[in-house]
Amino acid sequence: MEAVVFDGSKLSLSYQKNYPIPTIINDDDVIVKVHYSGICGTDLHIIQGEFPAIKSHPIALGHESSGVIHAVGKNSIFKVGQKVVIDPNKSCNLCDFCRNGDYQYCRTAGINSTIGIWQDGGWAQYVRAPQIQVFALPDGITTEQAGLCEPYSCVSHGFNRAAPLKVGQKILILGAGIIGNLWITTLHHHGHREVTVSEMNPTRLDIVKRMETGFRLVTPDVLAKEAKENVTYDVIIDCTGVGKVMELSFHYLKEGGKYVLFGCCPPTHTATINPFDIYNKELTVIGVKINPFSFPSAISWLKAMGSRYLDYHKLGVKTYRLSEYESALEDLKKGSVAKAMFKISED
Repeated sequence: MEAVVFDGSKLSLSYQKNYPIPTIINDDDVIVKVHYSGICGTDLHIIQGEFPAIKSHPIALGHESSGVIHAVGKNSIFKVGQKVVIDPNKSCNLCDFCRNGDYQYCRTAGINSTIGIWQDGGWAQYVRAPQIQVFALPDGITTEQAGLCEPYSCVSHGFNRAAPLKVGQKILILGAGIIGNLWITTLHHHGHREVTVSEMNPTRLDIVKRMETGFRLVTPDVLAKEAKENVTYDVIIDCTGVGKVMELSFHYLKEGGKYVLFGCCPPTHTATINPFDIYNKELTVIGVKINPFSFPSAISWLKAMGSRYLDYHKLGVKTYRLSEYESALEDLKKGSVAKAMFKISED
């Protein structure tokens, strides 16, 4: 089969001879014929050596995938032809974290066993997954829309971590890549209107305009100028994945404010913040790690949001063939698209 494979240092396109179609190993396995599989910012960090991933042998990356069931093990609850989405993360079900429902902290599972990071993922025509990590899509959700389910599941977890987010609060979103855009759609869908979006790339600001939310769009220099005039926010959601951004923007919080550190920074990034400000203003810093048990919520969001919010063009999502992976990565790095998505099959 065709697959975009990472060998620990570089990507390459592999074909049937070197990368055969996966087969059922366990009785509860399923094989998914992949329709859509996204390129995440974490994937860029992996390719650049800034985020841990398997290096013992080559794998197909891709932890955001949707498609249809191609084959099933004898104990599977799924049927061939069902539309599904894959949750790349799971619990070990043995450690205290997992047994308390917090598998994002698990030291053996969670992000340490992710499909598409530690085992073959969706940048391929077919992928094998345990059925416990597969969710059937209800009527009304396309596999194209479901290509966004994994990142929305992470936003759902972040939304819950930051709760309550009260309508009327002043919210600042930093970064208008795809994660910023998914937060924009989420907040608008939930009734928020006092939202400012900061992005330095004018192309990405133009993409945000397509969503017609009416949110205020600014560049970072505007925020810096307004900070001198004591313009502050109740909630800041950092979607940049850049440590320095947190350092610069942390003092934009008003008293009692929340800073949601959502963008995945490389482990080497640092930020200096003032502990006295945290004490004096009673500030809250919220980290968000993957998507524990939030796929059902994300699927419900997709169904409720529909084409009003999930249109690829409005979100700045561009599709590519697997053979176009170099162009996809280049466009993503340049910021000419908010997200690159592999469109592998739709039949």
